[in-house]
Amino acid sequence: MDRHLSALQLARLVKLPPDARPYYKALAGAVRGLILDGRLPVGVRVPAERHLAEELGVSRTTVTSAYDRLREQGYLASRQGSGSRTALPDAGALGTDNPWIAPDDDGLLPMHTAAPPATSLLGEAVAEAGRAYHRYAVGMGYHPVGLAPLREAVARRYGERGVPTRPEQIIVTGGAQQALHLLMTMLVAPGDPLLVESPTYPHALDVARLRGARLVPVGVQDDGWHLDLLTSAMRQSSARLAYLIPDFHNPTGHLMADGDRAALVAAARRHGMTVICDESWAETALDEEARAAPLASFDTDGRVISVGSASKLWWGGLRIGWIRTTAATARRLAVLRASVDLATPVFEQLVTARLFERIGEARAERRRLLGESLAALTAALAEELPGWSFTVPRGGGSLWVRLDGPVASGIAASAAGRGVRLAPGPWFGVDGALERRLRLPFTQPPDILREAVRRIAASDAPYGYRPLEPLTPAL
Repeated sequence: MDRHLSALQLARLVKLPPDARPYYKALAGAVRGLILDGRLPVGVRVPAERHLAEELGVSRTTVTSAYDRLREQGYLASRQGSGSRTALPDAGALGTDNPWIAPDDDGLLPMHTAAPPATSLLGEAVAEAGRAYHRYAVGMGYHPVGLAPLREAVARRYGERGVPTRPEQIIVTGGAQQALHLLMTMLVAPGDPLLVESPTYPHALDVARLRGARLVPVGVQDDGWHLDLLTSAMRQSSARLAYLIPDFHNPTGHLMADGDRAALVAAARRHGMTVICDESWAETALDEEARAAPLASFDTDGRVISVGSASKLWWGGLRIGWIRTTAATARRLAVLRASVDLATPVFEQLVTARLFERIGEARAERRRLLGESLAALTAALAEELPGWSFTVPRGGGSLWVRLDGPVASGIAASAAGRGVRLAPGPWFGVDGALERRLRLPFTQPPDILREAVRRIAASDAPYGYRPLEPLTPAL
């Protein structure tokens, strides 16, 4: 059956403010959002450019430019004589138009990604690494498990956090994402059940889907994890692997309590489950009292595999991550990574090893800067968007905002037209739900956050920004 959409129907769906600039980009972004959210199915024929232009009250050239942009991104497929139909691009073809990557020339405020700026300690660490770099030029330059100084630094930090660790238990990777890719390649076969939180980190879901895993979502509630839901999912799904973020969870910001951590690991042991613990945000406590023992400290038989990253505490541009596991598993991972790359760049490893020497300073700096940005964001939301509620986290880098209704994707499309790129709730879900949620990071400077909120609130689109009975943000 030939499915198609009329110009009137598509115009109603995109709901763009008339002053969106540049309009063609906003229109393309709105249509892309509809496709990604599942509200515009794949394979549906879109209206002719002329008809949609008439319905929207814009020039045909504007619609043509929007359609061309969607074709370039892979969201429209055209065949002569049969018009254009909605599509989804191949994962590898998303390029810089992936919703998670803001092109440098877009000029949008990057509220879609929780990436802090580089630490002020980076320059000195780079200089020190440069002075030592020539010493590593004698050999081949390949270090599949990572440079010894960095592995020692990572192992020492785990020891300081209460988890005795040997350097042989550490393998250095090209960021936490590569660590997840290696682990899921080794541990997940097509069709295997994988227990995940909902919401969760979207790129982990990307890797799981690439491996053909059957996702088993367990909801993270407003007050955090409910252990009975987690253990029930373990039992009922027969999953042998879980991916969890107990440390300042992305996107909710929750910190799992020690008692729950102990119970979680005990339940995993009973059900024969391995847990991949993502600790990317673990060093970003905003409150020194917000502490929890690493999940691995409750492990007695090597079933907790920890993943860490330099990106949140120091800088994402370093592209350094690591895995803490058993020495035997680390060796297996080193062999496996040969199919992806041969080793992590030496210089970035030297820089990160230097940064570990001043980790206390980095944590204090990040705590101060993120705290200032969080205060600015919560104040701006209370003033401009009082109907949006949230719980202020004690660490991490984002607010998990509850909206007035299931309008997250619509808000994101409207905000793009006003120069703000947002991350709607469905990005963080398994099945396209979470339309009542929006992740707002506080990793940008206060002035940018205030301006972003001002632009979002300025929209006159009917997305329920100004409810009659404002909710008080939960503290």
